[in-house]
Amino acid sequence: MQQRRVTRIAAVATVLSAALLTAGCQSTSSAGSDEGETFTLTFSQVAAETSPEGIAAEKLKELLEERTEGRIEVEVYHNGSLYSQNDQMQALQSNAVQMIAASGANFTTVAPSLQVLSLPFLFDSPADVPEVITRDSAVGASIYENPDLADKNVKVLSIWSAGMKHLGDNEPIRTPADMSGHSYRIQSSDILVSQFEAWGAQPTVMAFSEVYTGLEQGLIDGQENTYANMQGQSMHTVQKYITESSHGLLDMIVAVNLDFYESLPEDLRTILDSTLDDVAEFNYSEVAKTNDDARQVIVDAGTTEIIELTDAERQQWVDMVVPEVWHEFESVIGADVLAELLEARQ
Repeated sequence: MQQRRVTRIAAVATVLSAALLTAGCQSTSSAGSDEGETFTLTFSQVAAETSPEGIAAEKLKELLEERTEGRIEVEVYHNGSLYSQNDQMQALQSNAVQMIAASGANFTTVAPSLQVLSLPFLFDSPADVPEVITRDSAVGASIYENPDLADKNVKVLSIWSAGMKHLGDNEPIRTPADMSGHSYRIQSSDILVSQFEAWGAQPTVMAFSEVYTGLEQGLIDGQENTYANMQGQSMHTVQKYITESSHGLLDMIVAVNLDFYESLPEDLRTILDSTLDDVAEFNYSEVAKTNDDARQVIVDAGTTEIIELTDAERQQWVDMVVPEVWHEFESVIGADVLAELLEARQ
């Protein structure tokens, strides 16, 4: 199958203008002394503050400011209020923003191999992620030491999870045949294009901030997302059904502007790294509860029916994309990474 390419146009002028305003994010309160320097870390993410990634970002702010005794001030922007999903990667590269949490699918144009986390049915739950993606594994090295990102002034420091993705539609969906011809919003990822086409759907790339309107106006028939994101953006109010498919992980790659990271004194880099490790543990301990709570809000609203698949029904979805879609992208994610993941799946 010929690999499809998905492209997008970043709002470069807007980002570069913001970069000029924020390029001076580093300030010095006592010249010549590392301990006197203070730094502002601007953190951007597109989901709600109540989402797993939003909660984790606020925890990072709390712990980092406390542990650095104010030498690093963290400004967190939720809901894409600072940069949209389409703009934040360019903003990160230019140091207009110092840190983002974004799905690997959002890195497609700058580091295609990071799409690996979008592989269908790669994980059964977020709890599997820390066990499979270690820094000394092939897949971990492909993310944390990614050469494409280094060339673009970006470094991955941590991986969080927003939860497992499910399918929303205005018609009941139990089998792939049920979604035949339906247009589904996806993130900008070649892997997601192949996955949804294999199921017979028509994948449509759309920014996260536009999904609610797209559903409300009938521009798309459905979408994939976590319960927390569906509830946080009120998608359940414009979707009659949610199929509890758990067909993929919505990962959150926490990436930093490399120039900013290297400008930090060694002691602050060490504190930042260790704090992100602690926040990742916090995220994985809370992500299931956050999504369960969001699911209950959706149930209580009474606007959406949740369809629970039997094991046999879910296996139909698996069989149509695993391992075919995985193998299709071997040249993108790497043969060693694919072999490691296939072995871990057994």
